[in-house]
Amino acid sequence: MDEKEIKLAKERLDKYLRFLIDHGGSDLHIKSGSNIRGRINGDIFKLSENNLSKEEIIGIMRIILGERFLVLEEKKNLDFTYILNKEYRFRVNVFYQISGISAVFRVILSKIPTIDELKLPKVLKDICDTSMRGLILVSGPTGSGKTTTIASMLNRINNIRPAHIITIEDPVEYIYEDKECIINQRAVGQDCTNFADSLRASLREDPDIIFVGEMRDLETIETALRAAETGHLVFSTIHTIDAKETVNRIISMFEVYEQERIRLALASVLESVISQRLISTKDGYRRPVVEVLRKNARIKEMIISNRAHEITDAIKDGRNTYGMQTFDQHLLDLFKEGAITREEALDKSTNRGDLDIDIKNVIMSKKEDDKLKNSKELYCDIDIALEDID
Repeated sequence: MDEKEIKLAKERLDKYLRFLIDHGGSDLHIKSGSNIRGRINGDIFKLSENNLSKEEIIGIMRIILGERFLVLEEKKNLDFTYILNKEYRFRVNVFYQISGISAVFRVILSKIPTIDELKLPKVLKDICDTSMRGLILVSGPTGSGKTTTIASMLNRINNIRPAHIITIEDPVEYIYEDKECIINQRAVGQDCTNFADSLRASLREDPDIIFVGEMRDLETIETALRAAETGHLVFSTIHTIDAKETVNRIISMFEVYEQERIRLALASVLESVISQRLISTKDGYRRPVVEVLRKNARIKEMIISNRAHEITDAIKDGRNTYGMQTFDQHLLDLFKEGAITREEALDKSTNRGDLDIDIKNVIMSKKEDDKLKNSKELYCDIDIALEDID
C-alpha cells in the first residue's frame, strides 16, 4: 500500500470511531480480513460491509504507533491511548492473531463523569470524603467500568481537598486537571517499567494517594499493602466477582505460611471493596449494579479468622448502619424502581433463589397496594354518588 491508501484507511477508521461515539457505543473491533464491528449497549454490530485488509491494518498501526510499532512486532500485543479529538480518546489493545493484526478501541470520555452521573451508590461519596489512608479496591470483570468508577472517585477528591495523587496505569486513560490536588500520571511502558517497581518508587515521591491500575501480581499486591500500612490511601482494581472473592484472591496469591500475616495486614488496611457488574435497563442502556463493602469490626474479624464466606451476610446486615449493600439488594432496588426487568435482575444476581423470593414479595405487595388503592377509589366514587342522591 502507498502512503495515500494508508491515510485513507486511517480516515476510514476515524469515521467509524466517530460513528461509535455518536451511537453511544463502547468498543470498536477491527480485524485483518474482516468487517469493522462495534459494541453498542452491550451487543456487537457489523458496521462495515467491506473488510479491512491485513496491509491496511498494518499501515494504520504504523501511523498511530510510530516507533512503538517495533514493540508491537516484538511483544505481539500492546496497550496504548489513541486521541481522536479534544473530547474523545480511546484505550487500545492491538494484538497479533492467526490472520494478521486485530485491535479493540475502548471509548474514554475526556470529561471525567461524576459519581452521580454514573448512577453509582451515594455511599461512594462518603468513602471519598472520609478515607485518608488504607486500601480501596474496585473489582469486576473486564469492561465493567472499574477504571471509570475510580476516576470519578479520584476526581471528587481532586475537587474537595489538597493532596498529591500519583497514578500508575497501563495505559493512562482519563487525564486529570490539577484542582485542589497535584496529580502525576505515569504510563507503564512509556513513563515507567512496571506496576511493582513504579509503586515502590512512588513511596519516595511524597504521595498522599496512589492509584495502581491493576493488582495483577504478587509483588504489586504486597507493595500496595505496604503502602497502605504506611499511611497512604491506595486505589486499585482487581478481576474478581465480589467482595468475598476479592479477599480470598488476595490471600490465596501468597504461600500458605504467609497467609496469616497477609490476613492481618489486609484486615488492618482494607477500607472498601466496590464490586461492579453491568446490567441492561428497560430503556435499552447499561448501568452498573454495585456491591459495597466498608471497613468495620465485624468485617475485620472475618478476614483475620478466615471466614470470608460470611462477608456477604455482613454486607447485607450493614446496609442501614454503614451504607453497605450486596448485589442482590441493589438489584431489588432497581427492580422496585422499574429500571430493570425481573429476568435481568435474576440473571445478574448472586443468589438467584433468594432474590426471586424477594421479587415475588415485591410484586405481591404492589398488587395489595393497587387493590387497596382501587378499593379507596371505589368507596370515594360511592360517597360522591350518595351525595348526589341526597
